[in-house]
Amino acid sequence: MGGKRTGTGKQIYFCLAGLILFSLAGCAILKTFQEREEARDSLVRARGLFAQGDYEASLKENQRVLSLSANRSPADEALFQMGLIYAHAENPKRDQRRAVALFQRVIDEHSQSPLAEQARVWVGVLQTNERLSRINEKLNQANEKLSQMIEKSKQVDIEIEGMKRGKER
Repeated sequence: MGGKRTGTGKQIYFCLAGLILFSLAGCAILKTFQEREEARDSLVRARGLFAQGDYEASLKENQRVLSLSANRSPADEALFQMGLIYAHAENPKRDQRRAVALFQRVIDEHSQSPLAEQARVWVGVLQTNERLSRINEKLNQANEKLSQMIEKSKQVDIEIEGMKRGKER
């Protein structure tokens, strides 16, 4: 009767340790699932706010999505939507540079996302638009200088005409 132990105590400890680890992992998985659901809900709200033209509130919801998703889906969608908000012509706080930066993050951080190619297109369009704006600004400045030169030329012509009339008398 005082023979060797069969290891039943060790098995119980292993079972208890396994249960604890499993419950901790289960809690982590459940928390991740809940955060992902919250992120999806925020993304839906952000889309609705964007459609209503409430750009500030939409940006806040998209920021919430980013904080909840920790660089996983739907972070790509939130970044893309934020890029659209900053690129939108009706947004009073429109900022093409921020839009490009956000689209570039989609490309860099979520290269496998279906939105990455659309982000590349937006980057190209916005950068081309920026270059055209700079060219247009330079043309407007040149046009203004030409207008000033024409005005000066007219004044000189008037003065010369006045001198000619004065000599003729």
